[in-house]
Amino acid sequence: MQAVTGEFDGKKHVLIKDEAEASQTYQKGYFGSPKKGGGLKLDIIEAIYLSEIGKLDVRKGKAVMGLEKLFRLGNELLDNFEIRYIVFRDLRQRGYVVKAGAKPLDFRVLPRGGIPGKKPSKYWVLAISERGKFDLRKVIEVVKRVRKVKKTLLLAVVDEESDLTYYKAKIVEPHGHVSSEADFHIATALFMMDRVFVLDPAEAKMLHSIEFFGKPIGDYLQLSLLETAHLQARGLITVKNADTGRTISQAKFLEMARKSQHDLDMRLQVYNDLKAQGVLVKTGFKYGSHFRAYVGDPDDHHAKYLVHVLPEKFVGMWAEVSRAVRLAHGVKKDILLARKVEKDDVAEYLRLRRIRP
Repeated sequence: MQAVTGEFDGKKHVLIKDEAEASQTYQKGYFGSPKKGGGLKLDIIEAIYLSEIGKLDVRKGKAVMGLEKLFRLGNELLDNFEIRYIVFRDLRQRGYVVKAGAKPLDFRVLPRGGIPGKKPSKYWVLAISERGKFDLRKVIEVVKRVRKVKKTLLLAVVDEESDLTYYKAKIVEPHGHVSSEADFHIATALFMMDRVFVLDPAEAKMLHSIEFFGKPIGDYLQLSLLETAHLQARGLITVKNADTGRTISQAKFLEMARKSQHDLDMRLQVYNDLKAQGVLVKTGFKYGSHFRAYVGDPDDHHAKYLVHVLPEKFVGMWAEVSRAVRLAHGVKKDILLARKVEKDDVAEYLRLRRIRP
């Protein structure tokens, strides 16, 4: 295809006025928006891409704008231009038809072979720099917006060498079938500040058999602080202070446990929420997360999720997210970023998966 001529309109678009050239450009990739009466209106990113691949000469007045001038123009007109352009270019090179998205989204991506106006978009895309901040609350807000219209959100993260990593983002509700009707006292546990032990062999065996609580060590059972708080709230254990031998109330246990685990309350809220959904929860320390979560008997199932608990308004760096997703993918699990929403008293789980679009 020989380069056609377009004119910069002085705002944010390039116009191809020749009807034959406009039709040719549109039919060869569905670039731009056809105008009534003929012609084609390209947004600036489309125009720069077509110029880069030698299919468009952009004129301002009588002068042809080179790639440097076009990049400077894009930078002037569009926030986050360079990141958005890299993502647009990559998706186009992969064979997708890419259209501008409504804020806060950057692009709508049609399935391969899709025709604008005849085929709905496959992805909605956010273009992000690896140096940008990962704002959990804002990401979840966008995911919810995309979910309402039954689209798939892609987070396209551009690293410092302009390589891209795509993450499919979705809100999920984990459900399992590891639960029981046990609601009576079963065991006495000894609290030793960092962990808790059920030393009576019969009680240890019975407690573990309910929902796989604790870690059997010999004939006794070791419980985590989270498990202990959960069991105490359900009335399934009595907790004694190892120093005094006295029974500890639930409030006192939590007060003392916070000294060993400063984020106990945040983790416990999500732990309790998962347990209420029949999910078996164990430590995820060896995987660099807070929990590993099973939807069934751990003797028959591998953990389905790694769960990392974050504050409701967490803001971090994308490098942290990349590590978490990569590690989970490496052990064939999904990473869930969990947050407790205080005003609604519910937990939300954001699932991120690396994909190749």
